[in-house]
Amino acid sequence: MNNVLRVIAIELLLAASALAGDWPQFRGPTGLGYTPEHGLPLTWGGAKQENVIWKAPLVGQGCASPIVWGDNVFVCTTPWPAVPGQPERSHHVLCYGAHDGKLRWDRLVPPGPVLITDHRAGPGGGYANSTPATDGKFVYCVFSSSVLAALDFEGNIKWKKDLVPHEFDVTIGASPILFQDTVLWFFPERNPAHSKLTAFDKATGEVKWEQPMPHSGFAHSTPLVIDVQGKPQLLIADSAMSPGAEALTSYDPTNGKKLWWCWGEGESASPAYGSGIVYFDSGRGGPGVAVDPTGTGDVSATHTKWKVRDVQEALGSPIVVDGRVYRLHEPGVLKCWDAASGTQLYSERLPGIGTTRASPVADPDGHIFFANAGKSVVIQAGPTFKILATNDLSDPNGTSPAVAGGRMFLLGTKNLYCIGQQDR
Repeated sequence: MNNVLRVIAIELLLAASALAGDWPQFRGPTGLGYTPEHGLPLTWGGAKQENVIWKAPLVGQGCASPIVWGDNVFVCTTPWPAVPGQPERSHHVLCYGAHDGKLRWDRLVPPGPVLITDHRAGPGGGYANSTPATDGKFVYCVFSSSVLAALDFEGNIKWKKDLVPHEFDVTIGASPILFQDTVLWFFPERNPAHSKLTAFDKATGEVKWEQPMPHSGFAHSTPLVIDVQGKPQLLIADSAMSPGAEALTSYDPTNGKKLWWCWGEGESASPAYGSGIVYFDSGRGGPGVAVDPTGTGDVSATHTKWKVRDVQEALGSPIVVDGRVYRLHEPGVLKCWDAASGTQLYSERLPGIGTTRASPVADPDGHIFFANAGKSVVIQAGPTFKILATNDLSDPNGTSPAVAGGRMFLLGTKNLYCIGQQDR
């Protein structure tokens, strides 16, 4: 087993609840962007639509990434601009067949209490930003009118709750995370006194526990559950776009107890974990920090391994592969650091990359996909920069890929695309 495969295989073992071949949440089974799938195509799209198995028209738009369970692909959208004769906050959960792209059902979720007036978040008017999550029985989705809903695989709404408070900045950017029998939701509020971490019961939507987060401010990052020495930790990066003493905080996801915290900046990007370190930055520009997650209390002075002085805006998330941290930021520049020392190995431009908002995916063959429905770049993991392919579907969006069943699913603003080897 080569080093890349060994690292990714270890990380995938953390996702014991997810079946092989499924992509149940933002950034996959581990939340880290790793896939166990071999043989993904390196090239697709173009004039001949190479390796495009199917494309399916969307109902509405959104920045929520697709998820996959079995033969089901789930997507959240909102028609935008608002469709005449329909409510402005028309929230759709769509289910497509993974093998053929046929739309199986389209369920409207009644909106929550928030009417967005600032639509700079992009496709869907800022309403459909949150990637849904599934446990194989129900799909849990959040829309930025501040509503959380659970749907079964036939599209029936099991329960729905308004998310209160809702003093978020512009719109919701985070996605729900499932852990054991709970849906974990991070409330980053403009008033830190109202910020909190909440665990909802998956079966009923009732609150099981809450943890106040008075150090927190507004943010748009999705939390991450990792395994450290056999115990789960929930990591949240949030310091409201300025340096903070508790920019990265670790919680026990079973009860919300705070375990440790670290100085840095956090706002829109999720942390990356691998090779013994957690790497995080704001995603809005500022320092990057690598920290050992085995400490307790304030670990800023004791467990910080290295820092990067300034990382440009990068709303997508970083990834750790085979002892190296890969970070794509504006204007399409990819940096690679040694995970142990922080030594920069290279800084290179990804030519014409369609977006820096989409988070990358790494496969066990040493390929890293900076993929979206616009122009994508595939590189070879390693200490030197090597582009393997560039691809274009001409339907750019900032959503991240989903990978399942030997195929990659990419969401544009017009269509959902299925990428796979056509010669199989």
